[in-house]
Amino acid sequence: MTLTELAIKRPILIIVLYLFLGVLGIFGFSQLKYDLMPKMTAPVVTISTIYPGGSPNEVETSVTKILEDAVTGLENLKTMRSSSAESRSFVYLEFEQSVDVNQALQDAQRKVNEVADRLPVTAKKPVISKISFDEIPVLRMAVRSNMQSKLFYQFVLDKVQPQLAKIGGVGMIALLGGEQREIRVNLDFQRLQSYGLSLAMVTQTIKASNLDFPTGNIKDSESQFVVRVAGKFTDVDDLRELVIGKSKTGGDIKLGDIADIHDGITEPVSINRLNGVSSIGLLVQKTTDANTVEVSANVRKQLKQLEKDYADINLKFDIAQDASTFIMASANAVKTDLGLAIILVAFVMLVFLHSIRNSLIVMIAIPTSLISTFFLMYIFGFTLNMMTLLAMSLVIGILVDDSIVVLENIYRHLEMGESQRPAALRGRNEIGFAALSITMVDIVVFLPLSLIIGMIGNFLREYALVVVFSTLMSLAVSFTITPMLASRFTRLEHLSKKKILGRFGIWFENLFSKVNASYKSTLKWALDNGGKVIIITLLLFISSFMLVGMGFIGNEFIPSVDRGELIVTLEF
Repeated sequence: MTLTELAIKRPILIIVLYLFLGVLGIFGFSQLKYDLMPKMTAPVVTISTIYPGGSPNEVETSVTKILEDAVTGLENLKTMRSSSAESRSFVYLEFEQSVDVNQALQDAQRKVNEVADRLPVTAKKPVISKISFDEIPVLRMAVRSNMQSKLFYQFVLDKVQPQLAKIGGVGMIALLGGEQREIRVNLDFQRLQSYGLSLAMVTQTIKASNLDFPTGNIKDSESQFVVRVAGKFTDVDDLRELVIGKSKTGGDIKLGDIADIHDGITEPVSINRLNGVSSIGLLVQKTTDANTVEVSANVRKQLKQLEKDYADINLKFDIAQDASTFIMASANAVKTDLGLAIILVAFVMLVFLHSIRNSLIVMIAIPTSLISTFFLMYIFGFTLNMMTLLAMSLVIGILVDDSIVVLENIYRHLEMGESQRPAALRGRNEIGFAALSITMVDIVVFLPLSLIIGMIGNFLREYALVVVFSTLMSLAVSFTITPMLASRFTRLEHLSKKKILGRFGIWFENLFSKVNASYKSTLKWALDNGGKVIIITLLLFISSFMLVGMGFIGNEFIPSVDRGELIVTLEF
């Protein structure tokens, strides 16, 4: 018994099977996450090193050259560039597209560690990182309250930042602007000389006196107590009363005697304003494997809770930019286009088949194939992004191909006088190989795209596999659901001018006959003038390449996208 025969004779089994696949598809869709693009990481590793006070020439010879010599032997290294500026060294490594960037990162880290002891003592530890498109901040926001600015900065640092950092998927939170508290000790050089003290002695005394450390524990028969020495300064007066040394007369020399001590703020290096109002900026960045939309939703929920908990200080968060907004807008736009595509396909089916019944049978193939595809997307870890949604929009026309071919042949058998069930079985059996060929043409085109490596492969893999999954499901539907429904619901349609649909069908058939006659005359001319057709075809073929070569068609990796945002950068 063939699959089609089983579907016609045991329709309940097929219905239950596809209902089961539909439930799995709905579950998979509910678990899918939204993203702008598939996850991709460029095969690029950067090494940045801070060398405080180093001139560009000194940074180049003492840091950059050493790092270049260390990593120049890495496997599959394509390009290495470097720049040396005042107090900073930057080395850029680009690998071949086939390289695993995580492995390249580990190899570079190992090479840098081998030469770390040759770097200047005052140089910071080199920071090695990979360039990832996921490292763009998810949320940019401003936080404000009615607290004193100096105290508010510490409040954000101690209370707000830890609350947001513990949210799942949040990788790093950066603070911009604000007034950070700083205790300034301005020493009087003449007083230092008069007392016979040095700057190093004063600095060491302040550091040694501002410590907090454990000293052991005390045990008794029932409990144990941890003992700590709490020696950190609690206010400015403690600093003023700190004894630095002894005078020649034996008196104590206090820090207040040789310095002016102020409770001030640090030198501002960044200023953050939102809509002209000064505030503290927060940049929320997600981890590599986290989902942008999910992280944004969780952070927004926590922000509302923080505003509620600290209503006494009028804590407010103003979101300036949310990356998930553009993602959801893009996804919803594609979903709208997807819905329009289904409606247009239904209209075209009705125009050509002249039957609402046949059109509905064909239209069942689309949701049946797509819903089942969602579960396979979930299994393979895909997301609802621009590429997968684009694949679904493209595949709408492909999904109905198999069912149309099968249904058209079944209808031909009905016109030959056969009853519904024999017509459905013979019609599908006769056209089965042709339907399989239609599907395999799509598979052999898209399946190799999923095997491409590198960044382009990351882009096309999800796109290609969604097309493959949907097309294979449409083939299964055309072998089961379509003949099963045709064996019970399809009937011959006789166009009549008494009905609106009949009059439209007759008008369309007359129009189609005229188009067909025009096509026949054009085809006859082409067959009679084969040489001219070949010449015209070659000219068009060559002209298509000239469009690119002459600059009429450009090329870029990703098309320009208008997010509705404007960034102005001024350099003085």
